[in-house]
Amino acid sequence: QVQLVESGGGSVQAGGSLRLSCATSRDTYSNRCMGWFRQAPGKEREGVATIYTGSLRTYYFGSVKGRFTISQDNAESTVYLQMNSLKPEDTAMYYCAAAFVPWSPCGTRETDFHYWGQGTQVTVSS
Repeated sequence: QVQLVESGGGSVQAGGSLRLSCATSRDTYSNRCMGWFRQAPGKEREGVATIYTGSLRTYYFGSVKGRFTISQDNAESTVYLQMNSLKPEDTAMYYCAAAFVPWSPCGTRETDFHYWGQGTQVTVSS
């Protein structure tokens, strides 16, 4: 059974930083598209960033470009999301996701991801 375990959320003031982690098994992690999505209260879930672990290729959705960095640690089978210059509008539940099959190009839609973590809350105060 695929498990994605997020951690690292919390409360921070605007301008601050947080790093989220998503740990999974080596089988799930290897050569697979993994991503971070977020959902704010009353809003639809939206993409944040994706990474293909086989090539390190990354993609960032518009509002986080230049502020967030997605990365990976092969030894730990973990994907990270470094969030800098946080804004109140970044407040949301953040979810880690993995594509259904490995060796497939990264998609950018929520439906391109099959496995989801339980989420970790990020709250940014002004």
